[in-house]
Amino acid sequence: MPSLGVNIDHVATVREARKTNEPDPIWAASLAELGGADGITLHLREDRRHIQERDLHLLRQTVAVKLNLELACDMEVLEIACQSRPYQATLVPERREEVTTEGGLEVVGQKDRVAESIKRLKDAGIVVSLFLDPDPAQIDAAKELGADAVELHTGAYAEATATFAGEAELETLRTAGKQIVDAGLTLHAGHGLTYRNVQPVAAIDSMCELNIGHSIIARAIMVGLEKAVRDMKQLIR
Repeated sequence: MPSLGVNIDHVATVREARKTNEPDPIWAASLAELGGADGITLHLREDRRHIQERDLHLLRQTVAVKLNLELACDMEVLEIACQSRPYQATLVPERREEVTTEGGLEVVGQKDRVAESIKRLKDAGIVVSLFLDPDPAQIDAAKELGADAVELHTGAYAEATATFAGEAELETLRTAGKQIVDAGLTLHAGHGLTYRNVQPVAAIDSMCELNIGHSIIARAIMVGLEKAVRDMKQLIR
């Protein structure tokens, strides 16, 4: 069964809307763990729009499950990652004007920059994953540059399932997943996954980890975070 990483960025987004101290993503991480989360995911953006360095440092001290830090190939944030040393770092693309991550990391066109980022993280003892579109060339580049894992960007699949036309996108994910596993990399997936569309992705051969945030936090507003995480775990199981 794939493990579940719960992304707590949206808790921090609500906090930063008022620039106050609540809701606290540290509390959210604890509740997610109580609900059965296998990991906690957070994205330390260059513009600090939600997660702050304080959150990363406290989570590093308190989280008992795997801590997965999403970050761009930015030297300042890479330095923070190397100092805090989360279990895993996932390199993602980042644009200031986007609401959320809009696509996979472009590896082929910036191999030197990505390779340097991977090296710095691995030298610090951090497992490195790349957030990629299901593109064979990008996956080949991830293998070439020494990544440990690839997290497939499931956004196109999520958008297609909203109109009940997701089978073709699901097959694309399956094909990409096989390529990742055949290359000796660990298979992860995430972005836009919900309680309605998660099961086919969880069932992809050798799927190891799913990272889900918005859908879980949205349900948590209604039923509480611990129950929302348990519900998602049950669907994955």
